[in-house]
Parts: sequence; structure tokens; C-alpha cells
Amino acid sequence: MTWIATISYEDARGALKELYDRIKGPNNNVDNIMLAQSLRPHSIEGHMALYKYVLHHPRNALPKSYLETIGVYVSLLNKCRYCVDHHYSGLLRLLQDNERGAAIRAALEANDLAAAFDGRELEGLKYVEKLTMNAADLAAGDIDQLREAGFDDGEILEINQVTAYFAYANRTVLGLGVSTDGDIIGLSPGDSSDPDNWSHQ
Repeated sequence: MTWIATISYEDARGALKELYDRIKGPNNNVDNIMLAQSLRPHSIEGHMALYKYVLHHPRNALPKSYLETIGVYVSLLNKCRYCVDHHYSGLLRLLQDNERGAAIRAALEANDLAAAFDGRELEGLKYVEKLTMNAADLAAGDIDQLREAGFDDGEILEINQVTAYFAYANRTVLGLGVSTDGDIIGLSPGDSSDPDNWSHQ
């Protein structure tokens, strides 16, 4: 599951058990990415707050399916299969269109974005790729291009923050050897109406 020691749901006590109860899914399942941080419960708390507020907040303006697409793309670029598996499953659930989902995944995997995207969605994903692969090469002109494509500055911030979050999550997974063994793939704290509801459904 991971290369470092973890504390299971059954063995958790105190603040860790309270956190597990807050984030668990069916059958007391806790995602392995969270179990991997169990030796420092405050790390789980910070991670979940960032995740929920960046990706699943009611004041986000961009469609959640687009934000999940960004997550899948960043994870593919970083070769993080764990996050690809989880968030592609979540993307399919949001789209409710397996054919569209398959087309999106094929385009992202081939890095042929124009095969599945156009307009501002395409421009947003070009920024995502550059931020993930060559962040130091970004300049004010890249933001101007996003504005010209139709994003306002708040939406640009959402794209930036989701991209940055997945860089963090990918490196947590890859750096600690987190696998999907025993995970229920695709659960997420999907109640976007309540930023403090972290339960995985």
C-alpha cells in the first residue's frame, strides 16, 4: 500500500480516528493516500482542506468535470497512476457519458489535446501542461492568452490551484509508494455545497 508505516482505521485513536471518521467512505474505507499520512494527522487535515477547497468548493466557477480533467491530465504528465485511476473514475461519474470520457482520456494520454478539446478548454489545458512540465518558463503573456480565450482571473486562479494541488498529491503518492491496493476507486468528498463535508461517497 505504501513504503512507510501507516495506522489502520481499526488501530486509530484520538485525533486520527476523528479525522478518519470524517473522511471515510463505505465500510470504513480510508483512501490509501490519506492512510499514507497517518503518522501526522495534521498533514491529513491540511491535505483534505486544500483538496476540498480547491476542487470541490461551491464558489468555484468552472465545471467540476473540467477541474477533474485537469487533475487527470496533471497526473498523467507526472505518471501518477494512482491519481489517474481515482480521478478518471470521478470524471466519468460527473460526465455520465462514457464515450466522451474515453475520448478525453485518449486525448490526454496521447497529449493530443485538440482531439477532444477546443476553445478556452484547450487553452486552459495548454497552460496546465506548461505549469506542470516547465513552470519556470511561464510569463505574463501566458495569462494574457487565457484571458483572450475567455477565462476571467478568478477562473485562471482555479486552473492554477487545481494544477498545483495535483502536483502535490502526485508527489505524495509517488514519493511514498502509495498503491490502489484495497482502495475503492473513485470515491471523493463530492458534496460541493458544504466545504466542510469531507466524507468520501
